[in-house]
Amino acid sequence: MAGKHYLIAYPGGSLSVSPQIPGDKSITHRAIMLSAISEGTSRIKGFLKSDDCLATINALSKMGVQTNLSSEGHLLVQGVGINGLRAPQEEISLGNSGTAMRLLSGLLCAQTFDSILTGDSSLLQRPMDRIREPLEQMGAGIRLTKKGTAPINIEGGRILRGITYTLPNASAQVKSALLLAALYTNEKTTLTEEVVTRDHTERMLETFSYPIAYSNQEVSIQGGSSLRATEIEIPRDISSAAFFILGALISEGSKIILKGIGINPTRVGVLSILKMMGGQIQINNKRALGNEFIADISVMSSTLHGISIPEDLVSIAIDEFPCIFIAAAVAKGKTVLKNAAELRIKESDRIQVMAAGLHACGIQVETLEDGLVIHGGKLKGGNINAEGDHRVAMAFTMASLAASEKIHISDTRNISTSFPEFVKYACSSGIQIEIGS
Repeated sequence: MAGKHYLIAYPGGSLSVSPQIPGDKSITHRAIMLSAISEGTSRIKGFLKSDDCLATINALSKMGVQTNLSSEGHLLVQGVGINGLRAPQEEISLGNSGTAMRLLSGLLCAQTFDSILTGDSSLLQRPMDRIREPLEQMGAGIRLTKKGTAPINIEGGRILRGITYTLPNASAQVKSALLLAALYTNEKTTLTEEVVTRDHTERMLETFSYPIAYSNQEVSIQGGSSLRATEIEIPRDISSAAFFILGALISEGSKIILKGIGINPTRVGVLSILKMMGGQIQINNKRALGNEFIADISVMSSTLHGISIPEDLVSIAIDEFPCIFIAAAVAKGKTVLKNAAELRIKESDRIQVMAAGLHACGIQVETLEDGLVIHGGKLKGGNINAEGDHRVAMAFTMASLAASEKIHISDTRNISTSFPEFVKYACSSGIQIEIGS
């Protein structure tokens, strides 16, 4: 979406048509990167053709990796091998994608050439110190701005070493950056998490036949092996599915079935939280899809109630909190979230932006340093500034189903970073939306 588009979502309606949810963004990023440094040509089925994932493809193409879209709609990636990347002729822009920036930093700090990673104004405000410190422990040369943000200047030609490291923050992106860098050492790297985060990189390395050992909170990898090209099918994204799950729960008479949704154990916190709130959600037909798991999710309109969100679910629901906040806004009683300071350094400060939006819609909200207290009530209409955050924009679009007046959402241009066809599917499912710029 070019410019600073806005959406007007009109009140009422229900969800009766089940949309086809797109491929998982986190898994697509990892599949493209590991395909690029593997031996042979990989086929990625169901890859997400979003702005963020296209930024990853574009970045790797600048380093000599060839990709093409087959007639069946599969992405073919011709791997160049673990040492086959070439020096880019210009700095690499990653748009709005924090995942691409952090993961590629781990990959590029092991190369023989220098590189510069940059992005849009939002990405240039996000903290990158959290990857610099452990990568420097491995021997990397990384230079950030004085604020600890991108552009990231990466010095090539460094010899990396394995480390034993406990991650101070719950961040799968930092963990993944270190795992990618560890591929280029001749030593063992062991990473320990105090809080469990998504494990897609670990599973994906196994898919590419790379030896790795991991449990719930520790992963070990020995550098020096190679990756073998493979065929991958991407599960449908539970983070994108969450918007339609929310919509069905809060709108009277709704019933949908979302098929083939990824239910990786490190991603299903949103389902647990919404079920605790009284959401009628059923998970059926569980099955394996490569090294991941998928299922069909049935959702019906429900009467929700406020809860205190358990701390152990926060890290495995971190991207879905805009949806959870809307559910809390229409629930009976009070919902309390703590220990979620990570939300302040997403594409926006999601604690502040969501609180402001809920307040504009007539909901009583208290902000905490690390969370929110939301007093459920009646959603009115209002003017919302999404501040370029795709998940905020989509959450308030779904909020219109339970609102009494229209909701005007500005700065929605970045919806295409994760869910390019969101508005199309939302309209076909039963929401009335006007698009403007």
